[in-house]
Amino acid sequence: ATVLETSSRFYVFFVKVLERGKDIGHQKREDVSMAATVLEMLVKLVLLIGLTITVFGYSYSHLALDIYGGSMLSSGSGPILLRCYCVYVLLLAVNGVTECFTFAAMSKEEVDRYNLMMMALSLAFLGLSYYLTWWKGAVGFILANCLNMGFRIAHSLQYISHYFKLSENRPLVGLQLPRPLLLAYLGSAIVTAFSQASLSQQGLMALSVHVLLGAVCLIIVLITIFFTEPKLVWFVRTQFFSQDKKET
Repeated sequence: ATVLETSSRFYVFFVKVLERGKDIGHQKREDVSMAATVLEMLVKLVLLIGLTITVFGYSYSHLALDIYGGSMLSSGSGPILLRCYCVYVLLLAVNGVTECFTFAAMSKEEVDRYNLMMMALSLAFLGLSYYLTWWKGAVGFILANCLNMGFRIAHSLQYISHYFKLSENRPLVGLQLPRPLLLAYLGSAIVTAFSQASLSQQGLMALSVHVLLGAVCLIIVLITIFFTEPKLVWFVRTQFFSQDKKET
């Protein structure tokens, strides 16, 4: 299934399980708990995917551009642009999930108010993007998009937190990562950044070591996810891989 199909599928799920505009205390506890669990897993999934792209994208942007387009792309501001875009992808992914739930749970009046707020935000974004583009060029434009996504995420998180206030469910714990996983990401970021700075420009052998270090760090991160996030692993298996097998 494509990313768009997957997002649509979970939006439909939230719409079916939850009752729009109805207080959570007047809905079935089983349905609310199910929606909260799915939201928690989705938030954690996109967060981990985005963090992986951001952490390894920082150190391998130069190499990726060099392979794709040669020195014309990898020299100058190309790697910086790609690194900033990796951060934008992280924010875009988290916003996609949080807004998916928010729109499914909002009443018609809340959606109307949100659309008015988005109109004001769009005007502010135009001004901000103009200034940041003038100040930092293409990097500034990506930063403006990141700020826009950050504001939208903050609004969705505030809504979700308020929505589940009277419930024992806390789906936003999906944004909290276990310490071993945080250390795995931090260690990978340090090792690959040092490798990029010291090895990536030193010839083919040094470049091979740089790639090998990245592969080892990625494997360590994936193994850490497997052992520290068993609920997420089960969710991915049941919601994505088993679904693909049925379709084939």
